Amino acid sequence: MSRKTQGLSSIVIGIWYSILAYLLWGILPLYWKALQQVPPREILAHRILWSLIFVCIILIFNGRWHIVKKVLSNGSNRIGICLGGLLISANWYTYIWAVNSNRVVEASLGYYINPLFTVALGLLVLKEQSDFWQIVSFLLASFGVAVLAIEYGKIPWVALLLAVTFGLYGLVKKLVNVDSIIGLALETFFVAPIAMMYLAFVHVKGISSFGSISNQITFMLMGAGVATALPLLWFAEGAKRVPFSILGFIQYLSPSISLFLGVFLFKEPFTKAHILSFGLIWLAIALYSFSRPGMVLTKVFQKQ
Repeated sequence: MSRKTQGLSSIVIGIWYSILAYLLWGILPLYWKALQQVPPREILAHRILWSLIFVCIILIFNGRWHIVKKVLSNGSNRIGICLGGLLISANWYTYIWAVNSNRVVEASLGYYINPLFTVALGLLVLKEQSDFWQIVSFLLASFGVAVLAIEYGKIPWVALLLAVTFGLYGLVKKLVNVDSIIGLALETFFVAPIAMMYLAFVHVKGISSFGSISNQITFMLMGAGVATALPLLWFAEGAKRVPFSILGFIQYLSPSISLFLGVFLFKEPFTKAHILSFGLIWLAIALYSFSRPGMVLTKVFQKQ
């Protein structure tokens, strides 16, 4: 097999890994909805605890546990990982709460906004170069959010909180530059004591859902760790093989699925204001994606 053929094969495998990751992220509302009987804080605590257990098993199985000590030997890494743990916990809680409060549509809006917010962080914090289309895209997305704020007389805080927490989390990850699975293990490790204290508290108070509602709920709470780490593993495999230009397109699969679930399965309202708001944000995404230097196919062949 030629080098070019091997390269294309690797990219195809990477695309499938990425699609699987974003598909699973897109249908996660179904998982959290099935846990609607459980308070969001308790779901979050179990998600943190079982994610930690699951990724630690993976690290031990792969013989990569020694890398953890090396990462923690750097003081800047420890601060960044701790901050990352707090940010991703806030993001997880907001998303779980939104799903179980019938705000999946607004949550999907947040993940449409996120890439454009990430661009803004790159410009403002990392001093990356901007161009005309980046600025136009950001202004269009901002106007799209303003449409909903004006229509409902309040800021769509769920969408903005999801975009901001995940955007800042991505910034921290970029600055710390730690492997995704090791990063998740350490981030959950830093916030796990808080999660365990909360779980101990609800157990002592006799209001714990774990083992008291049904076996299905108990196993699903334990499975939250797998549901969290598995798409991250697939994404990591995809990111190693696929140009970011392609990932930039695939990433919109997740909020699109969530939006579809919110409107057609959960019967959440999708008004004319939503259509205008989402339309402006979709236009912003399209302008940003198609204005990037070196389009998708070009980058695929440049990678060979």
